[in-house]
Amino acid sequence: MNNLDLKNTAEELIDTFLKAGKIAKEISQRGVKITFKADKSPVTDGDLAVDKLLGDKIINLTPNIPIISEETVNLSVKNKNNTFWLIDPIDGTKDYIKKKDEYTLNAALIIGLKPAIGIVYAPAKNRLFFSYGKDLAFEINNGKKIALNCKKKNTDKIIGLENSATTPNEVLVIYKKHKVSQTLRMSSSLKFCILAAGEADIYAAPARAFEWDIAAGHAVLVHAGGFVTNHAEKKFLYGKDNYRNLPIIAKRSLNLEK
Repeated sequence: MNNLDLKNTAEELIDTFLKAGKIAKEISQRGVKITFKADKSPVTDGDLAVDKLLGDKIINLTPNIPIISEETVNLSVKNKNNTFWLIDPIDGTKDYIKKKDEYTLNAALIIGLKPAIGIVYAPAKNRLFFSYGKDLAFEINNGKKIALNCKKKNTDKIIGLENSATTPNEVLVIYKKHKVSQTLRMSSSLKFCILAAGEADIYAAPARAFEWDIAAGHAVLVHAGGFVTNHAEKKFLYGKDNYRNLPIIAKRSLNLEK
């Protein structure tokens, strides 16, 4: 798939994401219906509705590329493809159930085991982020398209993002090394996009969750000029056994003070 194909594919998905986000908001506002998967994690009728909308559109756009979705994946089957889609219809399901506003809709196209397209939509915040190559990352906010370049917004502090109120020691060590002066709790893949927008500086986490949770945000951040590595600061690939994430560091810049 060439750069023009990537651009067209990403842009063709935007209206579908906006439609899916509207449905997700409507379901959240009226109250979700919850069932539980085999691993005891919750899934809502919002997850399933978004998954179908995104999946149907992606199949229409790229019928020969397989889709790996959180809601339909078989973890016992090894992925042998180098090119595939990763979909997380709603990342932050627990917050979505609680009617909070940081949940996101996500899709990433993986080519050569690396993110080539990323789309992340936070419908409750009216912020949609998408990317399809180096220096080709954008935000649509209230109908306005803004190029993302990771330029620092807060010049007087270094902001680290966290998943929970309890920060693991290995993350505290990383944040100390990078002179983090303030931490903010933020759920979902929105964290990567906040880094791409320059509104925070770093996010680190131990091994947790799955590839579909981070791939779209990874694409947006890297395409905006940021960096995503493991804790040894080495790049990593997608399509791993069981789709398990490595410990991660996501940074707006190599120098977080600038």
